[in-house]
Amino acid sequence: GSTPVSVQHRTMIPGFETLSKWATLGSAPLGALAVTPRLVRAASTASRALSTQTSPALSLHSINPSIVRAKYAVRGPLLARAVEIERDLAVPTGVPSTRYSWFSVRLSPCDDHRAGMQPPQDPARRGQYPFESVVKCNIGNPQALGQKAPRFAREVLALSLLGDDAPDDDSENKVFSPEARRRAASYRAAMTRGAVGAYSESTGLRAIREEVAAFIATRDGYPADPDDIQLTDGASAAVHRVLSLVLGAETDALLVPYPQYPLYSAVTCLDRGALAPYYLDEATNWSIDAAELDAAYERAVTRDGVVPRALVVINPGNPTGASLDRAALEAVVEFCQRRRVALLADEVYQANVYGDAPPFVALKRVVRDLKADDVPLFSFHSVSKGFTGECGLRGGYVEVCNLDPQVHAQLDKLASINLCSNVVGQLAVGLMVHPPEGAAEQAAYERDRQAVLASLERRSRRVAQTLDALPGITCPPAMGALYVFPRLDLPRRAVDTAERAGLAPDAFYARELLEKTGLVVVPGSGFGQREGTYHIRVAFLPSEAEIEGVMARLVDFHRAFMEEYAAPSNDDDRHDDHHLHSRVAAHA
Repeated sequence: GSTPVSVQHRTMIPGFETLSKWATLGSAPLGALAVTPRLVRAASTASRALSTQTSPALSLHSINPSIVRAKYAVRGPLLARAVEIERDLAVPTGVPSTRYSWFSVRLSPCDDHRAGMQPPQDPARRGQYPFESVVKCNIGNPQALGQKAPRFAREVLALSLLGDDAPDDDSENKVFSPEARRRAASYRAAMTRGAVGAYSESTGLRAIREEVAAFIATRDGYPADPDDIQLTDGASAAVHRVLSLVLGAETDALLVPYPQYPLYSAVTCLDRGALAPYYLDEATNWSIDAAELDAAYERAVTRDGVVPRALVVINPGNPTGASLDRAALEAVVEFCQRRRVALLADEVYQANVYGDAPPFVALKRVVRDLKADDVPLFSFHSVSKGFTGECGLRGGYVEVCNLDPQVHAQLDKLASINLCSNVVGQLAVGLMVHPPEGAAEQAAYERDRQAVLASLERRSRRVAQTLDALPGITCPPAMGALYVFPRLDLPRRAVDTAERAGLAPDAFYARELLEKTGLVVVPGSGFGQREGTYHIRVAFLPSEAEIEGVMARLVDFHRAFMEEYAAPSNDDDRHDDHHLHSRVAAHA
């Protein structure tokens, strides 16, 4: 059917003018015709066909526009700039400059690490920075900042990878415990020909899924079925898979907490769904308000014309560091029952709860306690956080509950399309959910676990206390996860300067912090926040030996920043504009 469109709107259709030059239908000029969906598609196709005659095979205008629109603040422009600064600061290590020059002809910049060296130092560029190192407090990457891997896990992984080449028990170097040998042998027996490099079942090795099911049953007091568990390359891959199942049209929406982990907004964009934010209550430690859930649902339906299909809960919270109490979780489940939406439980920080915060309660347990068998539930966990911090091994899982068998089969099909997740990551999941049981190994494991978690809690308190004492910053202690999320009360002049440069005020603050101290944080604007509020997310992962120096940098910067932007004047504003635009242009 045709829908007449005014002449001024016709020019907004991509390719309309091009198609007008190419074709007429009968005796009527194309420009005189009513615009129909079919005509719009034809015009767009004509435009793209014509552009390929003069444009590159692939360009920003020809690739998937959803990828161009997607944003992921945790690894956005600030991190790219931090990497650039790191390269300026880098010093060659133990390699003669002539030899490096030989390699530099043959290696791209991305290959420098493969040659075992850093790019050559440029004294002029190095001297432009008032610091000697970049510290990445932007991401929860524990081992990158010094956290050690669990010894038992490393032994089992090494033995599994070595296979028949592992040293015998009577070797002079007894580096492997008997229990590590037994566990590795059981894992190899579960693999095809004992080979880590062989594909597993699409949903993961059954032996590992059985370990995950036992872990969940012990944690929640309800049975778990290995066939309801899929092992994935980290929790992020599981989220990708589930959202591709849930979001099938542009009118399908995902209810996400603001502030949210930007994986959810990015994947929703890639899947061409709609984002429907519900705001967490900052005044009550970022808790969930049941009334706000209903308000968000109504905004999505009546204002945005989309239908929420699922709701995301991140507990403990990222970026907020909050730990939700039982009442909030029950309100979520009751909302999902009433509104007929699925529930996505991001629980990757379940081992990271500190002090007198509400203890972690899995949403599966709440769903089962409330007998909410009509709420489809997807629960995610990962080896990347908690005590293990095995981010680079890419191990995670999703457990599904209350899923229609036909839908379950479609999720399994998605797993099969990816063949399987990496087997080393699968083993890491097994080692996370099934710690050693022998007396000596268990005692050492628990000692290391408690030491890591206690250290994280001390660092979280130190960072929160330091920031909360500064003028213009409010920073409650973290209840969980690996971050604090302080609120910034920025001077009006700083806000105006940032907005004139096209930056969110907290992004401007974070960029200045990086340029003047080498500290990388994530602006709250990258996570979503209430209009007129500004935050930064700071990971408290630098070691206890390093955290004092990190805080000293941040304190000195903040005091200087607040002083610089405290007293407005017209002349100073013009100087700020010139200085900032020069900086933005230099790093564009």
